[in-house]
Amino acid sequence: MSVTDQFRQARDVLLAHRTDIEAARKRFDWPRFEHFNFALDWFDQLAATPERAHQDALVILEEDGSRYSATYAQLATRSSQVANWLGDIGVKRGDGIIVMLDNQHELWETMLAGFKLGAVLLPTTVMLTPEQLTERLERSEARWVITNPANTEKFDAVPGDFGVITTQTDQAPDDSAHPQYCYTDSYQTSNTFQPSEPTPADDTALIYFTSGTTSRSKMVAHTHVSYPVGHLSTVYWIGLEPGDKHLNVASPGWAKHAWSNFFAPLIGEATIFIYNYTRFDAQQLLSVMDRERVTSICAPPTVWRMLIQEDLTTMTNPPSKVLAAGEPLNPIVIEAVKAAWQTDIRDGFGQTETTLQIANTPGQNVKPGSLGRVLPGYEVVLLDPATDQVIIGPGEGEVCLEIEPRPVGLMKEYHKDPEKNTAAFHSGFYHTGDIMHRDADGVYTYVGRADDVFKASDYKLSPFELESAIIEHPAVSEAAVVPSPDPIRLSVPKAYVVLAAGFEPTAQTAKDILAFTDRKLPPYAKIRRLEFAELPKTISGKIRRVELRKKEAEFHGADGERTNKSRSARTTTGGYDHEYSVSDFT
Repeated sequence: MSVTDQFRQARDVLLAHRTDIEAARKRFDWPRFEHFNFALDWFDQLAATPERAHQDALVILEEDGSRYSATYAQLATRSSQVANWLGDIGVKRGDGIIVMLDNQHELWETMLAGFKLGAVLLPTTVMLTPEQLTERLERSEARWVITNPANTEKFDAVPGDFGVITTQTDQAPDDSAHPQYCYTDSYQTSNTFQPSEPTPADDTALIYFTSGTTSRSKMVAHTHVSYPVGHLSTVYWIGLEPGDKHLNVASPGWAKHAWSNFFAPLIGEATIFIYNYTRFDAQQLLSVMDRERVTSICAPPTVWRMLIQEDLTTMTNPPSKVLAAGEPLNPIVIEAVKAAWQTDIRDGFGQTETTLQIANTPGQNVKPGSLGRVLPGYEVVLLDPATDQVIIGPGEGEVCLEIEPRPVGLMKEYHKDPEKNTAAFHSGFYHTGDIMHRDADGVYTYVGRADDVFKASDYKLSPFELESAIIEHPAVSEAAVVPSPDPIRLSVPKAYVVLAAGFEPTAQTAKDILAFTDRKLPPYAKIRRLEFAELPKTISGKIRRVELRKKEAEFHGADGERTNKSRSARTTTGGYDHEYSVSDFT
């Protein structure tokens, strides 16, 4: 049996048991290959079939109404041209390529071409500065950069020996610090690609830089199977079927973009739909989805919180597959979507280091606020963080993956970082660093990152649970809860709040929010301090609670007593940069 047939067979087992996760877990086995190339052994094979050759693989709709589309056959041809051209200009197997592109068709062509060549792709957000790019190029030793004209000049300030390939440019500049190449030259090359040798399945294919919420970003290395084959679990979570039209709200350069804007739809034989906008408009997105008959959507909680502010019932063709990822979803969003579209919005958990591990899949009875059950192909255990003992049955602990046998969807390693590899892989497990609760039915609920969970008056508290309560207040747009040093309780929960439009950062607003959360939370979890402030975030949008914890330590001191300097700096202005305490209102 060919590798294509083996891959299809594994996927079809999941499709056959789309709504029965227990049956899928029993019958699914990871296909394990010695050689595999996603572009050659899967995508090009699909593109050659009569069912997919003329189906759109990619549709990009611009804000002005202009449209790009490419069928499976057209994208296969273009990626072969790009692969041939990259080989002609000197790109070799194993060469690192920084891929710094927007949601533009060259991104998908480049991804497929890179796989065909056996290059190592390093997807990168266009938001990076020259200083950040310098770090990435130095650490990864990438030899090539593919970017667009808006970002080409950034690399003039980046030292190193690498070539810069620019899209949508007819002539390369003469005064660049690095060799320049025009992507459009690829249209002149052969559209038939012949690999020089089979692609070893365990060769590195992708390196992602993680967000780094507590330290500098890690380089997560994935092979030609860990993401390309591993995302079978993601297909199962989404419930994608051939012919679906899938919209995923994510920016290029991050792992989630690869999950749902590349691998999962192409494994599921669906159409990738992209809507490019300069400023997010919830009503406009709903209108576009309706008109385009999007059948499946995945978006982060921030987007869902904005979407439910609109009238979801205005859609005549609402999507049937509705998902959220990135951070745990609040029950209030789940209820709003259910009421409007009569379908459950399903959460899932994975990491840059893995594909989807735990999720609410089609057919499950979704427990509001939960992440669901362990997906086919993964074996999850909970470890007590204090003792490293396995927790049997219901309980709370660190989510860890059994690695004997190793799940295909797990990363190869942290690239060039033996210390982080040792910390993540030990005692027969891969340690995720995420704390969850498992109930008697095997349903998991997120508690928080191991380094975010804290104690107050000897009670262990999850920032997520407290944030879920406070976010339900209409004045709160976003919130982050961290421990604030206290002389009696060791620490107390403090909320940093971003206000919704129309609300002012006044003492009355703070009093209203604190009173609201009092009714939502048990006494030991009471939010006792509040400050209106913008939230520090990573470049991918994750909240850097580590900065807020540091801010609290500086403000309150190690013993929890405010210093005179702190008091004068933080308690006299009112509004932003002013701390309110429960004691202020009693």
